[in-house]
Amino acid sequence: MASFDYFTAFQRNIGFLSRQEQELVRGARVAIAGLGGTGGAQVHALARIGVGRFTLADLDTYELANFNRQLGATMHTIGHPKVDVATEIIHAINPEADVRQLTAGIGPESIATFLEEADLVIDSLDFYCFKERFLLYAEARKRGLWVLTAPPLGFGFTLLFFDPDGMSFMDYFGFKEGMSQRDLTIALFAGIAPRPYMLKYLNMEGLDFGAHRLPSVGAAPFLIAGVMATETVKRITGKGKTLAAPTIQQYDAMLNKFNRRTYPMGMRSPLQRFKKLLISKRMPA
Repeated sequence: MASFDYFTAFQRNIGFLSRQEQELVRGARVAIAGLGGTGGAQVHALARIGVGRFTLADLDTYELANFNRQLGATMHTIGHPKVDVATEIIHAINPEADVRQLTAGIGPESIATFLEEADLVIDSLDFYCFKERFLLYAEARKRGLWVLTAPPLGFGFTLLFFDPDGMSFMDYFGFKEGMSQRDLTIALFAGIAPRPYMLKYLNMEGLDFGAHRLPSVGAAPFLIAGVMATETVKRITGKGKTLAAPTIQQYDAMLNKFNRRTYPMGMRSPLQRFKKLLISKRMPA
């Protein structure tokens, strides 16, 4: 059996990264909440770029319905915890990687452990995980941690990054106490898709709001994974600039559309409130 040597495994990064920058990547701890479509693909991309320490949180297991979009979903992994499969993938690429697992997901009892020693946080939680997401962003901000998120939108995605010293997650989306789940859903959708490109080719066949089922294709998580690995390297090495909220970037490969725009008031401006009203009218009660 071949022996493992970190710098032999990742030597092809050198040139685009210096050896010193690769050492920073090796020593960084990335905390990833959610290991479904986007989270699972990002774990793989981060392991391939040479990230050496991970904290993974997910309470779900794989099922057949995950096959169209989740990297770890195979006939061999049905019924297996996603956190275990992600750990196996990481160790198959880098046997020296330090992986911490939170098999109960994110909650008040686990959030401190999840964020312990983290250099960066990635939010790949399911769309409807409002309670967990509010907790995650609040606690990360208290600890001075950036949170990166890239929700899939059809054959594209949105990049939305939160600087602990910049506009907060709550302020950007305009979330308030006492909002109904429907209003939270509308606000979240408006915030991640101020230009809803995918509506041009979306039909209602795959939508079931009552069952919390939204259509999702495998192309988006794999597009996201490379971009998020790049943003992670930028944050760890200081090599490039990360555009924080209220700046948002959107890309749709089906329509060849790209949009980068800054919303100084987030989704709280009169125009964005009007957009949310239009979304409300289209969304079933």
